[in-house]
Amino acid sequence: MKILTAALICAGLTFSVTTAFVTEAGAQDKPGVKISHGLTLLDDLKYPADFKHLDHVNPNAPKGGTLRRYTIGTFDTFNPYTIKGNPSAGVSQVYETLMTSPLDEISAEYGLIAESVEVPADLSYATFTLRPEARFHDGSPITADDVIWTFETLKNDGAPFYRFYYKNIVQAVKLGTHKVKFEFTGPPNRELPQITGQLPVMSKKWWSTRDFTKTSLEPPMGSGPYRIGAFEPGRFVEIDRVKNWWGANLPINIGQNNFDRIRFDYYRDQTVALEAFKSRRYDIRNENASLVWATGYDFPARKAGQVKLEEVRHARPTGMQAFVFNTRREQFQDPVLRQAMAYAFDFEWSNKNLFYGQYARTSSYFSNSELAATELPSKDELALLEPWRGKIPDEVFTTVYAPPSTDGSGKIRKNLRIALRLLKKAGYKIENNKLISPKTGKAVAFEILLVSPAFERIVTPFSQNLKRLGIVAGVRTVDQSQYINRLRSFDYDMIVGGAGQSESPGNEQRDYWSSAAADRQGSRNTIGIKNPAIDALIDKIVDAQDRKSLVTATRALDRVLQWNHYVIPQWHVRIDRIAYWDRFGISTHPKYGADVMSWWIDPAKDAALKNGNKNP
Repeated sequence: MKILTAALICAGLTFSVTTAFVTEAGAQDKPGVKISHGLTLLDDLKYPADFKHLDHVNPNAPKGGTLRRYTIGTFDTFNPYTIKGNPSAGVSQVYETLMTSPLDEISAEYGLIAESVEVPADLSYATFTLRPEARFHDGSPITADDVIWTFETLKNDGAPFYRFYYKNIVQAVKLGTHKVKFEFTGPPNRELPQITGQLPVMSKKWWSTRDFTKTSLEPPMGSGPYRIGAFEPGRFVEIDRVKNWWGANLPINIGQNNFDRIRFDYYRDQTVALEAFKSRRYDIRNENASLVWATGYDFPARKAGQVKLEEVRHARPTGMQAFVFNTRREQFQDPVLRQAMAYAFDFEWSNKNLFYGQYARTSSYFSNSELAATELPSKDELALLEPWRGKIPDEVFTTVYAPPSTDGSGKIRKNLRIALRLLKKAGYKIENNKLISPKTGKAVAFEILLVSPAFERIVTPFSQNLKRLGIVAGVRTVDQSQYINRLRSFDYDMIVGGAGQSESPGNEQRDYWSSAAADRQGSRNTIGIKNPAIDALIDKIVDAQDRKSLVTATRALDRVLQWNHYVIPQWHVRIDRIAYWDRFGISTHPKYGADVMSWWIDPAKDAALKNGNKNP
């Protein structure tokens, strides 16, 4: 599990269950300790110690060619681990981690820089034995000193996320040139070994003459399958496959990283990017806009079969996407106002008229998983919630949450009447067609901050419905750099955001919802939640002793988040929509989505495409 998908971070089965770890062939267990080639937080590891390659790859895939991709915005740094700057696309391929998660088993990790991991039954530490052959791009070996320096640097000088994420990792201790012990604190925590395994390892020597806290466009010293090649800030960056890469023949990497070069072109907006795709300026496009997916790919190359459109079903939890209130703003500290505003969002009309019926309504922060609170609380959940009765909404105990719904006709007068009743009961008044807050004495007005113009067509009907309640909702779309800076400093009233989730949530929930994260710039607590009940439930998730208690604690947290009306839920989709020029070989798609790094350029397809395309 990579840090770049922090939502895939976990807590799971107790270590005493023998399936939690699989002993590496030939390794000698100590009393009460397991030594393993991999870790899992659900059931048995899918792949044994002697596995040859992942199931969804082609182990004989040819190497070569250039994969052309795109991204929106700009970049000004190759350091993705601090709060400063906009990191370049592709930089995650430059660095390597102690362990990694395959896309067909995202709740497991297998050794990468580390060849094995040792964990005791009491989960008090994790010791990683590094591969002697692991190297940085300059040929220098990766050692325990590099691992320890990286951990301490990320915790002290990295983005705020790392301080929350590594909170219960006390220290890293050198046990040898290629052996590092991470010591843990607090109650036994099943996810800490895997959190530690996600550590990206950087070169202590290389960074000793550079300032880690500053942005930099100097190509970094990495250890991954690619290194930074040619680039021009704001226009493109290329990453080149490392020849004789030390990790190329590891079973976890066989059949992957097949392109000699990957080029990322930067575009100002999605409209221009789509036209560039049609002209074959790049190869693959993940489509997030339902309108574009339904209507935007009607062009000659697609009709000729040169462009493929594919909907890849996935099993990933979809988390929460929503209109997010910034409760640091005084007017949004009133849960009644937040609840009432939800009645002005007509998802059913939007899905029918704007989204071509492609989406499902989201109601849970853990949607598309067993972690979602979809029934009344169980006895075990009530045991967690009861101490907070009177301090959390009463509905948590009595009612299954569902966002307001409509018949899809666009006539939402009934919903708006419900909203007005809620507001009037709370002391709000209508004066000169403006809703006046009883707490501030001012008209309720705010701004919805966007980074994509494509979202304006979705926000506008919502804004118009709010106007019928006397609420003025302006819309402002800004460029990527400005948006990121405003997000980091919590300089917004409302955004479209949310949080992705994994099958096994854990420490990352602190960064999403905890009081400690609310005032820490750069945290992912975009809502600004400061709620002791939520803090306590996060601790229950982190400290869960088994899968059952994890599910119980997560559902309890879900209920408290839902009934506090911190967001207006939007929608989710259980497929990845991918458009690509037909020049690739694809073995199969793994369980959790398309794995482009296991694709390869098919020489015959590539030649046919070049011969038949007027815009090569």
